[in-house]
Amino acid sequence: MAGPVLTNPPADGPEGGPPVLWVDGFIDHLAAERRQSPHTCRNYQRDLLRFHQFLATQSCHGWAEVDHTRLRRYVAFLSEAGLAGRSIARHLSAIRRFYHYLLREKQVADNPALDIRAPKSGRRLPGVADVDQLAHLLNRTVDEPLDIRDRAVFELIYSSGLRLAELVGVDLTHVDTGAGEIRVLGKGNKARVLPIGRKARLAIQDWLKVRASLAAEGEPALFVSQRGSRLSPRSVQARLGRWGLINGADQRLYPHLLRHSFASHLLESSGDLRAVQELLGHADISTTQIYTHLDFQHLARVYDQSHPRARRRHGESQAGSSSGES
Repeated sequence: MAGPVLTNPPADGPEGGPPVLWVDGFIDHLAAERRQSPHTCRNYQRDLLRFHQFLATQSCHGWAEVDHTRLRRYVAFLSEAGLAGRSIARHLSAIRRFYHYLLREKQVADNPALDIRAPKSGRRLPGVADVDQLAHLLNRTVDEPLDIRDRAVFELIYSSGLRLAELVGVDLTHVDTGAGEIRVLGKGNKARVLPIGRKARLAIQDWLKVRASLAAEGEPALFVSQRGSRLSPRSVQARLGRWGLINGADQRLYPHLLRHSFASHLLESSGDLRAVQELLGHADISTTQIYTHLDFQHLARVYDQSHPRARRRHGESQAGSSSGES
Protein backbone atom coordinates (compact mmCIF):
# COMPACT_ATOMS: atom_id res chain seq x y z
CA MET A 1 0.00 0.00 0.00
CA ALA A 2 1.31 3.42 -0.89
CA GLY A 3 2.26 5.85 1.85
CA PRO A 4 0.35 9.00 2.84
CA VAL A 5 -1.35 10.76 -0.04
CA LEU A 6 -1.11 14.29 1.35
CA THR A 7 2.17 16.13 0.88
CA ASN A 8 2.93 17.94 4.12
CA PRO A 9 -0.06 20.31 4.26
CA PRO A 10 -0.01 23.15 6.78
CA ALA A 11 -1.47 22.40 10.22
CA ASP A 12 -4.14 25.03 9.79
CA GLY A 13 -5.91 26.32 6.71
CA PRO A 14 -6.08 29.95 5.61
CA GLU A 15 -8.18 32.40 7.59
CA GLY A 16 -8.31 30.13 10.63
CA GLY A 17 -9.80 27.05 8.95
CA PRO A 18 -10.02 23.71 10.79
CA PRO A 19 -6.74 21.82 11.30
CA VAL A 20 -6.10 20.09 8.00
CA LEU A 21 -3.78 17.54 9.62
CA TRP A 22 -6.90 15.61 10.65
CA VAL A 23 -7.56 15.10 6.94
CA ASP A 24 -4.00 13.80 6.67
CA GLY A 25 -4.66 11.39 9.52
CA PHE A 26 -7.89 10.21 7.91
CA ILE A 27 -6.14 9.50 4.60
CA ASP A 28 -3.45 7.53 6.45
CA HIS A 29 -6.25 5.61 8.19
CA LEU A 30 -7.87 4.76 4.84
CA ALA A 31 -4.57 3.62 3.33
CA ALA A 32 -3.07 1.72 6.26
CA GLU A 33 -6.05 0.40 8.22
CA ARG A 34 -8.85 0.21 5.67
CA ARG A 35 -6.57 -0.85 2.79
CA GLN A 36 -8.22 1.54 0.36
CA SER A 37 -6.60 1.94 -3.05
CA PRO A 38 -4.40 4.99 -3.80
CA HIS A 39 -7.05 6.14 -6.30
CA THR A 40 -9.77 6.06 -3.63
CA CYS A 41 -7.52 7.89 -1.15
CA ARG A 42 -6.77 10.61 -3.68
CA ASN A 43 -10.47 11.10 -4.34
CA TYR A 44 -11.20 11.49 -0.61
CA GLN A 45 -8.25 13.83 -0.24
CA ARG A 46 -9.42 16.06 -3.08
CA ASP A 47 -13.02 16.25 -1.85
CA LEU A 48 -12.09 16.92 1.78
CA LEU A 49 -9.56 19.61 0.92
CA ARG A 50 -12.20 21.37 -1.16
CA PHE A 51 -14.53 21.22 1.85
CA HIS A 52 -11.73 22.56 4.05
CA GLN A 53 -11.18 25.50 1.71
CA PHE A 54 -14.88 26.32 1.85
CA LEU A 55 -14.89 26.24 5.67
CA ALA A 56 -11.90 28.59 5.73
CA THR A 57 -13.96 31.18 3.83
CA GLN A 58 -16.72 30.75 6.42
CA SER A 59 -14.43 31.56 9.38
CA CYS A 60 -14.85 28.04 10.73
CA HIS A 61 -12.00 27.33 13.16
CA GLY A 62 -12.61 23.68 14.08
CA TRP A 63 -14.20 20.52 12.73
CA ALA A 64 -16.56 20.40 15.71
CA GLU A 65 -18.04 23.75 14.61
CA VAL A 66 -19.48 22.24 11.43
CA ASP A 67 -23.24 21.82 11.71
CA HIS A 68 -26.21 21.13 9.42
CA THR A 69 -26.42 24.79 8.39
CA ARG A 70 -22.81 24.96 7.25
CA LEU A 71 -23.15 21.68 5.40
CA ARG A 72 -26.28 22.84 3.60
CA ARG A 73 -24.42 25.99 2.57
CA TYR A 74 -21.67 23.78 1.21
CA VAL A 75 -24.17 21.69 -0.78
CA ALA A 76 -25.58 24.93 -2.22
CA PHE A 77 -22.04 26.11 -3.01
CA LEU A 78 -21.27 22.89 -4.92
CA SER A 79 -24.57 23.06 -6.76
CA GLU A 80 -23.92 26.66 -7.81
CA ALA A 81 -20.48 25.55 -9.01
CA GLY A 82 -22.24 23.23 -11.46
CA LEU A 83 -21.80 19.85 -9.76
CA ALA A 84 -24.49 17.25 -10.43
CA GLY A 85 -26.37 15.55 -7.62
CA ARG A 86 -24.26 12.40 -7.94
CA SER A 87 -21.01 14.35 -7.57
CA ILE A 88 -22.37 16.23 -4.55
CA ALA A 89 -23.39 12.91 -3.03
CA ARG A 90 -19.79 11.73 -3.41
CA HIS A 91 -18.55 14.84 -1.56
CA LEU A 92 -21.04 14.23 1.24
CA SER A 93 -19.95 10.60 1.46
CA ALA A 94 -16.35 11.68 1.96
CA ILE A 95 -17.40 14.12 4.69
CA ARG A 96 -19.59 11.46 6.33
CA ARG A 97 -16.74 8.97 6.50
CA PHE A 98 -14.31 11.65 7.66
CA TYR A 99 -16.56 12.54 10.58
CA HIS A 100 -16.95 8.87 11.41
CA TYR A 101 -13.15 8.87 11.81
CA LEU A 102 -13.23 12.09 13.88
CA LEU A 103 -15.82 10.51 16.17
CA ARG A 104 -13.54 7.55 16.68
CA GLU A 105 -10.70 9.92 17.54
CA LYS A 106 -13.01 11.83 19.95
CA GLN A 107 -12.54 15.11 18.06
CA VAL A 108 -16.25 15.74 17.55
CA ALA A 109 -19.46 14.86 19.38
CA ASP A 110 -21.58 13.87 16.37
CA ASN A 111 -21.60 13.40 12.61
CA PRO A 112 -23.35 16.44 11.07
CA ALA A 113 -23.44 14.84 7.59
CA LEU A 114 -25.68 11.88 8.46
CA ASP A 115 -28.96 13.59 7.54
CA ILE A 116 -27.72 15.78 4.66
CA ARG A 117 -28.69 14.66 1.18
CA ALA A 118 -27.57 15.82 -2.23
CA PRO A 119 -30.15 17.34 -4.61
CA LYS A 120 -31.73 14.84 -6.94
CA SER A 121 -30.59 14.69 -10.53
CA GLY A 122 -31.69 12.69 -13.55
CA ARG A 123 -31.29 8.96 -13.07
CA ARG A 124 -30.06 6.46 -15.63
CA LEU A 125 -30.46 2.74 -15.39
CA PRO A 126 -29.81 1.31 -11.89
CA GLY A 127 -26.36 2.30 -10.69
CA VAL A 128 -23.42 0.08 -9.82
CA ALA A 129 -21.60 0.33 -6.51
CA ASP A 130 -17.86 0.90 -6.66
CA VAL A 131 -15.75 -2.21 -5.88
CA ASP A 132 -13.69 -0.34 -3.25
CA GLN A 133 -16.85 1.01 -1.64
CA LEU A 134 -18.40 -2.45 -1.40
CA ALA A 135 -15.20 -3.83 0.09
CA HIS A 136 -15.27 -1.07 2.71
CA LEU A 137 -18.92 -1.75 3.53
CA LEU A 138 -18.64 -5.52 3.68
CA ASN A 139 -15.31 -5.73 5.52
CA ARG A 140 -16.66 -3.92 8.56
CA THR A 141 -15.89 -5.69 11.84
CA VAL A 142 -19.12 -6.60 13.63
CA ASP A 143 -19.93 -8.19 16.98
CA GLU A 144 -23.71 -7.88 17.54
CA PRO A 145 -25.90 -10.75 16.24
CA LEU A 146 -28.04 -8.43 14.10
CA ASP A 147 -24.97 -6.88 12.49
CA ILE A 148 -23.45 -10.33 11.89
CA ARG A 149 -26.74 -11.33 10.23
CA ASP A 150 -26.82 -8.18 8.13
CA ARG A 151 -23.30 -8.70 6.84
CA ALA A 152 -24.16 -12.28 5.86
CA VAL A 153 -27.31 -11.04 4.09
CA PHE A 154 -25.44 -8.39 2.11
CA GLU A 155 -22.50 -10.66 1.31
CA LEU A 156 -24.88 -13.31 -0.04
CA ILE A 157 -26.79 -10.88 -2.27
CA TYR A 158 -23.54 -9.52 -3.75
CA SER A 159 -21.88 -12.95 -3.96
CA SER A 160 -24.72 -14.76 -5.72
CA GLY A 161 -26.82 -11.99 -7.27
CA LEU A 162 -30.04 -12.90 -5.46
CA ARG A 163 -33.33 -11.10 -5.87
CA LEU A 164 -34.78 -9.79 -2.61
CA ALA A 165 -37.63 -12.32 -2.67
CA GLU A 166 -35.15 -15.13 -3.31
CA LEU A 167 -33.00 -14.06 -0.39
CA VAL A 168 -35.76 -13.95 2.23
CA GLY A 169 -37.12 -17.27 0.95
CA VAL A 170 -33.88 -19.17 1.64
CA ASP A 171 -34.17 -21.90 4.29
CA LEU A 172 -31.38 -23.52 6.27
CA THR A 173 -31.67 -26.67 4.16
CA HIS A 174 -31.09 -24.67 0.97
CA VAL A 175 -27.52 -23.73 1.89
CA ASP A 176 -24.41 -25.90 1.77
CA THR A 177 -21.47 -23.77 2.90
CA GLY A 178 -19.11 -26.74 2.61
CA ALA A 179 -19.86 -27.17 -1.09
CA GLY A 180 -20.33 -23.43 -1.55
CA GLU A 181 -23.84 -23.75 -3.03
CA ILE A 182 -27.28 -22.31 -2.43
CA ARG A 183 -30.66 -23.32 -3.90
CA VAL A 184 -33.11 -20.50 -4.56
CA LEU A 185 -36.62 -20.30 -5.97
CA GLY A 186 -36.82 -17.59 -8.61
CA LYS A 187 -39.57 -16.09 -10.74
CA GLY A 188 -42.13 -18.57 -12.05
CA ASN A 189 -41.18 -20.93 -9.21
CA LYS A 190 -38.05 -21.92 -11.13
CA ALA A 191 -35.33 -23.28 -8.86
CA ARG A 192 -31.64 -22.79 -9.57
CA VAL A 193 -28.44 -23.68 -7.75
CA LEU A 194 -25.87 -20.93 -7.40
CA PRO A 195 -22.28 -20.76 -6.17
CA ILE A 196 -21.49 -18.87 -2.96
CA GLY A 197 -18.22 -16.96 -2.78
CA ARG A 198 -15.67 -17.50 -0.02
CA LYS A 199 -16.43 -14.25 1.79
CA ALA A 200 -20.15 -14.97 1.77
CA ARG A 201 -19.59 -18.53 3.04
CA LEU A 202 -17.52 -17.22 5.95
CA ALA A 203 -20.15 -14.56 6.74
CA ILE A 204 -22.93 -17.17 6.70
CA GLN A 205 -20.91 -19.46 8.97
CA ASP A 206 -20.42 -16.57 11.41
CA TRP A 207 -24.17 -15.95 11.34
CA LEU A 208 -25.02 -19.61 11.93
CA LYS A 209 -22.96 -19.51 15.14
CA VAL A 210 -25.28 -16.85 16.63
CA ARG A 211 -28.54 -17.58 14.79
CA ALA A 212 -29.90 -19.69 17.66
CA SER A 213 -29.86 -16.63 19.93
CA LEU A 214 -32.57 -15.04 17.74
CA ALA A 215 -34.43 -17.80 15.87
CA ALA A 216 -37.69 -19.22 17.19
CA GLU A 217 -37.79 -22.96 17.74
CA GLY A 218 -38.46 -24.80 14.50
CA GLU A 219 -38.04 -21.70 12.29
CA PRO A 220 -36.70 -22.97 8.91
CA ALA A 221 -35.57 -19.59 7.50
CA LEU A 222 -31.84 -18.96 7.16
CA PHE A 223 -32.24 -15.30 8.09
CA VAL A 224 -34.53 -14.34 10.96
CA SER A 225 -35.63 -11.10 12.56
CA GLN A 226 -35.14 -9.96 16.13
CA ARG A 227 -38.53 -11.55 16.87
CA GLY A 228 -37.25 -14.92 15.67
CA SER A 229 -39.35 -15.21 12.52
CA ARG A 230 -38.35 -15.08 8.85
CA LEU A 231 -36.73 -11.77 7.89
CA SER A 232 -39.03 -9.57 5.78
CA PRO A 233 -38.09 -7.83 2.52
CA ARG A 234 -38.78 -4.42 4.06
CA SER A 235 -36.40 -5.17 6.95
CA VAL A 236 -33.62 -6.11 4.52
CA GLN A 237 -34.12 -2.84 2.63
CA ALA A 238 -34.11 -0.76 5.81
CA ARG A 239 -31.06 -2.48 7.30
CA LEU A 240 -29.05 -2.16 4.09
CA GLY A 241 -29.89 1.54 3.87
CA ARG A 242 -28.85 2.00 7.50
CA TRP A 243 -25.63 0.05 6.94
CA GLY A 244 -24.66 2.30 4.05
CA LEU A 245 -25.53 5.48 5.93
CA ILE A 246 -23.51 4.57 9.01
CA ASN A 247 -20.49 3.52 6.96
CA GLY A 248 -20.46 6.47 4.59
CA ALA A 249 -21.71 4.98 1.32
CA ASP A 250 -21.72 7.57 -1.45
CA GLN A 251 -25.08 6.39 -2.77
CA ARG A 252 -28.29 4.95 -1.38
CA LEU A 253 -27.86 1.24 -0.85
CA TYR A 254 -30.66 -1.20 -1.62
CA PRO A 255 -30.76 -4.93 -2.44
CA HIS A 256 -31.19 -4.53 -6.21
CA LEU A 257 -28.07 -2.34 -6.31
CA LEU A 258 -26.05 -5.25 -4.90
CA ARG A 259 -27.63 -7.65 -7.43
CA HIS A 260 -26.89 -5.24 -10.25
CA SER A 261 -23.31 -4.73 -8.99
CA PHE A 262 -22.85 -8.52 -8.88
CA ALA A 263 -23.90 -8.82 -12.52
CA SER A 264 -21.93 -5.83 -13.77
CA HIS A 265 -18.71 -6.68 -11.93
CA LEU A 266 -18.90 -10.33 -13.03
CA LEU A 267 -19.56 -9.40 -16.64
CA GLU A 268 -16.78 -6.83 -16.60
CA SER A 269 -14.31 -9.49 -15.42
CA SER A 270 -15.51 -12.45 -17.49
CA GLY A 271 -17.26 -11.02 -20.53
CA ASP A 272 -19.55 -14.08 -20.42
CA LEU A 273 -23.04 -12.71 -20.92
CA ARG A 274 -24.64 -16.14 -21.08
CA ALA A 275 -23.17 -17.21 -17.73
CA VAL A 276 -24.40 -14.00 -16.11
CA GLN A 277 -27.86 -14.63 -17.57
CA GLU A 278 -27.94 -18.10 -16.01
CA LEU A 279 -26.74 -16.86 -12.63
CA LEU A 280 -29.34 -14.08 -12.55
CA GLY A 281 -32.13 -16.44 -13.56
CA HIS A 282 -33.19 -14.40 -16.60
CA ALA A 283 -35.35 -16.28 -19.10
CA ASP A 284 -34.46 -13.82 -21.89
CA ILE A 285 -30.93 -12.61 -22.61
CA SER A 286 -32.31 -9.18 -23.55
CA THR A 287 -33.16 -8.69 -19.89
CA THR A 288 -29.53 -9.36 -18.99
CA GLN A 289 -28.40 -6.96 -21.71
CA ILE A 290 -30.34 -4.10 -20.12
CA TYR A 291 -29.40 -5.16 -16.61
CA THR A 292 -25.69 -5.03 -17.26
CA HIS A 293 -25.65 -1.79 -19.26
CA LEU A 294 -24.77 -3.52 -22.50
CA ASP A 295 -26.13 -1.88 -25.62
CA PHE A 296 -27.35 -3.53 -28.77
CA GLN A 297 -24.22 -2.59 -30.68
CA HIS A 298 -22.10 -4.60 -28.25
CA LEU A 299 -24.39 -7.61 -28.57
CA ALA A 300 -24.26 -7.27 -32.35
CA ARG A 301 -20.45 -7.28 -32.29
CA VAL A 302 -20.45 -10.40 -30.10
CA TYR A 303 -22.87 -12.05 -32.51
CA ASP A 304 -20.88 -11.04 -35.62
CA GLN A 305 -17.64 -12.32 -34.12
CA SER A 306 -19.04 -15.54 -32.68
CA HIS A 307 -21.93 -16.97 -34.68
CA PRO A 308 -20.80 -19.28 -37.53
CA ARG A 309 -23.53 -17.97 -39.84
CA ALA A 310 -22.69 -14.34 -39.10
CA ARG A 311 -18.90 -14.31 -39.51
CA ARG A 312 -17.86 -12.80 -42.84
CA ARG A 313 -15.47 -14.88 -44.92
CA HIS A 314 -12.00 -13.51 -45.49
CA GLY A 315 -12.04 -11.08 -48.41
CA GLU A 316 -15.80 -10.67 -48.42
CA SER A 317 -16.64 -6.97 -48.63
CA GLN A 318 -19.57 -5.20 -47.08
CA ALA A 319 -20.64 -4.01 -50.53
CA GLY A 320 -20.42 -7.53 -51.93
CA SER A 321 -22.52 -8.94 -49.12
CA SER A 322 -25.31 -6.48 -49.79
CA SER A 323 -25.16 -6.22 -53.59
CA GLY A 324 -28.01 -8.67 -54.08
CA GLU A 325 -30.44 -6.56 -52.08
CA SER A 326 -33.04 -4.51 -53.93
